[in-house]
Amino acid sequence: MKHRLDELAAYLKETGIDAAFINSPENFFYLTGFLTDPHERLLGLVVFPEADPMAVLPGMEKAQLQETGWSHEIIGYADHENPWQMIKDSMNQAGITNVHQVGIEKEVLSYGRSESFFALFDDAEVLDIEGKLNEMRVVKDEQEIAVLKEAAELADFGVKVGTEALNEGVTEMEVLAAIEYELKKKGVAQMSFSTMVLFGEKSGHPHGNPGDRRLKEGDLVLFDLGVVWKGYTSDITRTFAFRSVNEKQKAIYETVLEALNASLTISRPGTRIGDLDEAARQVITEAGYGDKFPHRIGHGLGINVHEFPSMSHLNDGVLKEGMTYTLEPGIYDPEIGGVRIEDDVLVTPEGYVTLTETPKELTIIK
Repeated sequence: MKHRLDELAAYLKETGIDAAFINSPENFFYLTGFLTDPHERLLGLVVFPEADPMAVLPGMEKAQLQETGWSHEIIGYADHENPWQMIKDSMNQAGITNVHQVGIEKEVLSYGRSESFFALFDDAEVLDIEGKLNEMRVVKDEQEIAVLKEAAELADFGVKVGTEALNEGVTEMEVLAAIEYELKKKGVAQMSFSTMVLFGEKSGHPHGNPGDRRLKEGDLVLFDLGVVWKGYTSDITRTFAFRSVNEKQKAIYETVLEALNASLTISRPGTRIGDLDEAARQVITEAGYGDKFPHRIGHGLGINVHEFPSMSHLNDGVLKEGMTYTLEPGIYDPEIGGVRIEDDVLVTPEGYVTLTETPKELTIIK
C-alpha cells in the first residue's frame, strides 16, 4: 500500500495541502490494507505531504493493523480517551504545527467530526480530496482485479444456487435464505447489499423487497445479489422464466439483452462513459419501453458496490484500462414483471471482459 500513500502525499505537496484526514473505512482499507467496521468509533488516517502518516483507531484493533505490515504511527485509543487530542499531541511531537490547508472527504466526514477535526487547526482552509481518491481507486491493479474476479465467481454461484432452489410454491425469502446459506458455507461473511429475489409482478420494481410471495408457473424470477470478498464487491442480476414464458415477457427480455450487448460492444478504453447509457437507452426506447427504464446503466465497482463513476448519460469521462463497473439495463412492467440483466465489466487494452459469467440468454426453469 506504500505506493498509494506516496501518490497521495505527492498530490498533497503538489496542491499545497498541509494535511489530509481520511475517514471512510473503504479509503482507510485502500491505503493501509486493513478493513474494519469501527461502528460509532473514530477511524482515520492523517496524511501529510512529507511527514509520515498517522493512523487512528480503537486500541483493541491496533494489533490487527500492525499485522498488515503498517509501520507508521498508530494512535490507538481507549473508549474513555479523546482521539482528537491524541492526534493533536502526535502532530505537535512530530513538529507539524503550520497547517493552513486541510483535505477531507466531504461526502463522508460528518458535521460533528469535521468540527472536532478543524478544532485542531487555526482557521485552516478546507479542501475536498475525494476526487483524487476516486481517481486513484477507479483503475484497478492486477491484485484487485484477481479479487474482483473471485467475487464475481461467487456471485455467479449465488445465482446458480437460486435457480436450483426454484420450485412451485417456494417463497422469495426461502430462495434468498438458500443463496446466502450456501455462500456462507463458501466463506462469504457479508453480502455487498441486500439480496433481491423477486417473483412475478414484484420483479417489476427495480428495487423490490423479497417477502412471502410464492412462485408459480409463468412468473419472471429476478435475482440481484453480490458479495464482499477480501474487501472487494460483486453485483450480478439475472432474470429467468419459471416453466413458461409469454410473448410479451420474451420481447422485454430480448430487448434488455440487446441493450446490454449494445453497451458492452462499445466498452473499450477511450469510450465516453455516458455513451454506454445512451447506447442501451436507445435500444430500449426504440422498442417502445423508454419510460420503463428509469435508472442509469450502471455504476463503478470495487471496494464499494456503488462507487465512482456514476455511469449516467451525462458523464463525459472516458473509460480507462483497468476500470471495473456494472452494466444493468432493465425494463419494468408492474403488471407482468420486469427484466434486468447485469454484468460486472473490466476494461482491457483491447476492449472488455465480463467478470460475471452466468449465461444471459433467456432461460426457462422447468
